[in-house]
Amino acid sequence: MHRFLAAALTCVAAALLAVGAGLGAVALLNASPEQPNVPLVHFPENEEAASDAPAPAEE
Repeated sequence: MHRFLAAALTCVAAALLAVGAGLGAVALLNASPEQPNVPLVHFPENEEAASDAPAPAEE
């Protein structure tokens, strides 16, 4: 009976530890600041050409 109780308590403790670790990981990911979505390289001449060009006609 003692072995069964020890095994059951070990399983419960392991499950609680796993849930706690999962919630902690999610909390850490949510706590990180948002990163700006800014490209490292910027080519302004490509933006002008892309916006002035008409869309190709599909056949």
